Amino acid sequence: MWGELVARVFQLDGVVEGISQVSPPSSRAVFIRDMPDERSPETSLAPGRRLEPAHLHGVEDTSVHLVLPADRGDALVRLGWAEPHQYADYDTEFMVYGPRNTAELEAVLSVVEQSLSFARAGGA
Repeated sequence: MWGELVARVFQLDGVVEGISQVSPPSSRAVFIRDMPDERSPETSLAPGRRLEPAHLHGVEDTSVHLVLPADRGDALVRLGWAEPHQYADYDTEFMVYGPRNTAELEAVLSVVEQSLSFARAGGA
């Protein structure tokens, strides 16, 4: 499932793969092609650097770190899909569990898309 998640994320419109600025080398950063700068620091996992709204951890982990509106992330935590990011600077950073099946793959992909929308909008 991890390989499929990686492939699907980097097929999303306007997304480009890169090296994470804040995660181990096995992680893959999700950058927005035409938006290198954050509009607001809570929309990036790497505030003050290139906008990194999400990164996918390596095949040994398979989780996803991303930014979301705090209320959406809190809802995912209550549902058991996510945890607050352990090194969060803001209340918008979350760890989403990697998918185990096709239904979960679609759900996690949707959450990544929500993260990208949040970053593009500049938060709020």
